[in-house]
Amino acid sequence: MTFKNRYPWTLVGLLWVVALLNYLDRQMLATMKPSMQIDIQELQSATNFGYLMAVFLWIYGLVSPFAGVVADRVNRKWLITISLFIWSGVTMAMGYAKTFDQLYWLRALMGVSEALYIPAGLALIAEHHTDKTRSLAVGIHMTGLYLGQALGGFGATIAARFSWNQTFFIFGLIGMIYSLVLIVFLKEDKRPAVSAPAGTKPSVFSGFRILLSNLSFWVILLYFTIPSLPGWAVKNWLPTLFSQNLNIDMSLAGPLSTITTAGSSLIGVLLGGWLSDQWLQRSLRGRIYTSVIGLSLTIPALILIGTGHTLFHVLGAAFCFGFGFGMFDANNMPILCQFVSARHRSTAYGLMNMTGIISGALITNWLGKSTDAGNLGRDFTLLAAVVVIAVILQVSILRPKTKDLKD
Repeated sequence: MTFKNRYPWTLVGLLWVVALLNYLDRQMLATMKPSMQIDIQELQSATNFGYLMAVFLWIYGLVSPFAGVVADRVNRKWLITISLFIWSGVTMAMGYAKTFDQLYWLRALMGVSEALYIPAGLALIAEHHTDKTRSLAVGIHMTGLYLGQALGGFGATIAARFSWNQTFFIFGLIGMIYSLVLIVFLKEDKRPAVSAPAGTKPSVFSGFRILLSNLSFWVILLYFTIPSLPGWAVKNWLPTLFSQNLNIDMSLAGPLSTITTAGSSLIGVLLGGWLSDQWLQRSLRGRIYTSVIGLSLTIPALILIGTGHTLFHVLGAAFCFGFGFGMFDANNMPILCQFVSARHRSTAYGLMNMTGIISGALITNWLGKSTDAGNLGRDFTLLAAVVVIAVILQVSILRPKTKDLKD
């Protein structure tokens, strides 16, 4: 096999590490609250902690569409490399933070730098893989996100052994060093230019106009956004719910919750990617059916997560949620490729990220207040209802006409 034939999978491997660091650096904070609140007293309030988690999501979401536009127009190798270097530097700087305000603004800056990665990374993978391997390639890349989420669960454990300051410093340094690896090994082929009518120059917002006039894209936007509510609820508040419902310390609840959901998501994303690629060869709706199966599994899982008070019920529900969400996650960009041309996929995913992340910010704030009020489990259960809407949208409306829209 020549290097040209191997490179699509080499690319997945290189970006897998970036994906891991992307989620690891943002997720550590969710489980290090007990250690950090000793030094920063404002974090003793769950509402304040919710604000700290949510500012990242608000900034990340608002920047994402513009990050997508940039990724459709510039060299994505350098965009990804610079993004990684900056957010890793921010992670390192968080280790030196002394006040809540310093942490708040560093989380905001992290939101800007991390937003640049996902639209560029996923579009680059989709560009190098055909319809026969695209979902599996995206799925393998997503396992990096899930492993980063799982390792982030050890933030409290590492902080208990050393300190939260050293934890941020070490992982920030690792990311900055890895950005140098990308400079050497990551590459990008020449891409088609963003199109415009003859005699005119394409505007910065031409991609938005094309996408927002596409009814199928609106449906994709909605079905991506709705599951983001429970998705971000699980990422940011499941450790707290585990600790409350099972009456265990956060240093154990953090790894237990994140490893369970991330490990099952890893299995789901690989199975969902493989199944989707196979099903697509027999039916143009194969990716959609695979995604629907995954989302459907999260509905009973959310109910059990909110109501379970035994280790068996809570872990089983978390595993089921992660597995189903992984199947859904592996197919978002591949489904997008059936409705949006390669020229606008980063912009499209940037818009999807914006709506999904803003939903995450809203749910993070809401669950912070819910925790203070003692209603966290009940509100997790209510999230099952919104997933039903996403399933209905997918099944009833999305009908692709091609495996891969070229133009």
